[in-house]
Amino acid sequence: MRTSSGSTAPAPTAADGELASALRLSVMRLARRMRAERADTSLTLSQLAALATVERSGPLTPRELAAAERVQPPSMTRLVASLEAAGLVTRSAHPSDGRQVLLAVSRSGATLLREDRRRREAWLARELAGLEPEERAVLARAAALLDRLATS
Repeated sequence: MRTSSGSTAPAPTAADGELASALRLSVMRLARRMRAERADTSLTLSQLAALATVERSGPLTPRELAAAERVQPPSMTRLVASLEAAGLVTRSAHPSDGRQVLLAVSRSGATLLREDRRRREAWLARELAGLEPEERAVLARAAALLDRLATS
């Protein structure tokens, strides 16, 4: 069996399947709980994710944003239009291709993202503070592994 990085991995065992199920449930529950801490629920999760991608990646064309978010360009066109109407992104001319535009996060978009992250991270920090030091150390190692799984 080949992994997404091209290396050969052993076939999954029954224990791997059980762990996959447990992780899937835990990650979904944590994601649901984190969503409950959103500061501004006027945006959909797709809009929030796209806005965060533009902030993280810098100015992007709508096509690049669609690829990064793994959605079709027509869907991204509608999503970008809603973000622009809300004043959360700005458009500017592409420096080398007059047919393209670049999207960037506006000041109000950056403020919204900052407040959203602050609120969710504050909740999570409070919850982590209630754990034993060993438990926090396990989660620190798990966070790196989960990130690796998510980007493979």
